[in-house]
Amino acid sequence: MENEISNKPLRAPFPWFGGKSRAADLIWSRFGDIANYVEPFAGSLAVLLSRPHAPRTETINDLDCFVANFWRAVQAVPDEVARWADGPVNEADLHARHRWLLAQLPAHRERMEHDPEYSDAKIAGWWVWGLCLWIGTGWCRQRGHGCPHDSSLPASPPTQLPHLGDAGRGVHRKIPHLGDAGRGVLIETFQLLQERLRRVRVACGDWSRVLGDSVTWRHGTTGILLDPPYADGEMEYAAGGDGVAAECAAWARENGENRQLRIALCGLEGEHDMPGWECVPWKARGGYGSQRADGGNINRHRERIWFSPHCLRPDKGQLKLI
Repeated sequence: MENEISNKPLRAPFPWFGGKSRAADLIWSRFGDIANYVEPFAGSLAVLLSRPHAPRTETINDLDCFVANFWRAVQAVPDEVARWADGPVNEADLHARHRWLLAQLPAHRERMEHDPEYSDAKIAGWWVWGLCLWIGTGWCRQRGHGCPHDSSLPASPPTQLPHLGDAGRGVHRKIPHLGDAGRGVLIETFQLLQERLRRVRVACGDWSRVLGDSVTWRHGTTGILLDPPYADGEMEYAAGGDGVAAECAAWARENGENRQLRIALCGLEGEHDMPGWECVPWKARGGYGSQRADGGNINRHRERIWFSPHCLRPDKGQLKLI
């Protein structure tokens, strides 16, 4: 069992809408073997987990306290997270845990933001268990992006069925050739993630908090992946209208000439005006948009990544660390 799991590339044990797994190779080709890596919108960590080089200094952040807590808990107590994440598909449990997790939110967010060593394995396990069952958007969210301070419990439970359409997603996925390995597979998966994330610093809060000099270029040549909620698109967080994407683009333009920084800014075609930056198209997975009545998701063909002037250009033979 060990070889069949450990030889596979690491990835998050949950689905993540808007993840950049298909763009990871492209991003690392522009970053190279950097001394320092910063990801202010962590999500599923698809790019970090796909890094082709030995890890060096790495910092991740997410405003969503459930996301940040999951990665902290996997670092600290992966076996405990696996225990809470292991459970059958049960619609009543899904609705009850959704409400329970939201009820914990105020106190949980307070501790996540002020205690860098705090994590809760039960919250992490139940969150990832439900995320892998939930259909569409809205799991443990009420308004806007992440876990906003004004979140409130829903007036009534969700009405949709849990994910039943195939052999399962994330922690519920059936792994071929391993039989009914159950929690043992989850424990090993989380232990592998623990080892990879052992020295990664996990922050929880506003994206700009991890972009100061002391977190970025003072550690050496730094790759920064800016993957904010898109201002345009058919995504849950697009409805927030909080201007995060525009703020990220403004920060990127102001800092793009720093030779110590290699910045990748993600967005949709036409979303950002980045003079002097390389704009590269790529195609994402279909996501929930594929379930629309017309069976398509136009935005997956509009994905773009803008790379700052001091990123590497493999087409020009620039592969060495500057």
